[in-house]
Amino acid sequence: METTILVLDLVGTFVFALSGGTLGVRHRLDLFGVLVVSFAAASVGGIMRDILIHALPPAALSDWRYASVSLVAGVVAFYWSPLIERLQYPVRMFDALGLALFAVAGTQKALDAGMPPAAAAGLGMLTGIGGGIARDILLAQVPQVLRAELYAVAALAGASMVALGHVLGLPAQPVAYAGMVVCFGLRMMALRHGWHLPVALQSQAGESEDLDSKVGPGPVRKPVIRRRRRR
Repeated sequence: METTILVLDLVGTFVFALSGGTLGVRHRLDLFGVLVVSFAAASVGGIMRDILIHALPPAALSDWRYASVSLVAGVVAFYWSPLIERLQYPVRMFDALGLALFAVAGTQKALDAGMPPAAAAGLGMLTGIGGGIARDILLAQVPQVLRAELYAVAALAGASMVALGHVLGLPAQPVAYAGMVVCFGLRMMALRHGWHLPVALQSQAGESEDLDSKVGPGPVRKPVIRRRRRR
């Protein structure tokens, strides 16, 4: 299972770095900026997980393979972005795949470290969403986890399946693959059909205040004075 976790981590690192690099190219960053965004998108979630389970130093910083894979993905995104953009929803698709891989691998690594199943599922979700949050913050936009269709929920669903399989004593590898399919499928279906959690709505008073601040007060009408005709 250690080999499976390593493979999932490296594949997730590549696809998350590819999504970050492609988004960096869209924002017209230079090569260094694209590589920074790629590394942040691919590594921040795993670093946060390793710190919380006391697996120090974090694998993304101590193992050269993680940094190499993320930098290679950044270079691919920088020089071959037109080819990547031909795919339908390239950034979101790679992001969904990385979310599934990291959520499952993060949960399994937390379980192997002795974390309770519920906490391991939470850490798996954090592993999945951490890189996307760092990527979006670096690009000065609201993180997708706060506004996208079933982003963190999809990661939690896949992570929970892995934790539930551990509780039931099911084989780890088939459960991990099932968790990835659930997370990736739920995320892509949410993108396709617009599924999302309830969104906060402003009150009518707040809307009227915003409207007044944008439009300003209306024109003042002068009173109309009618003169009476003399007979």
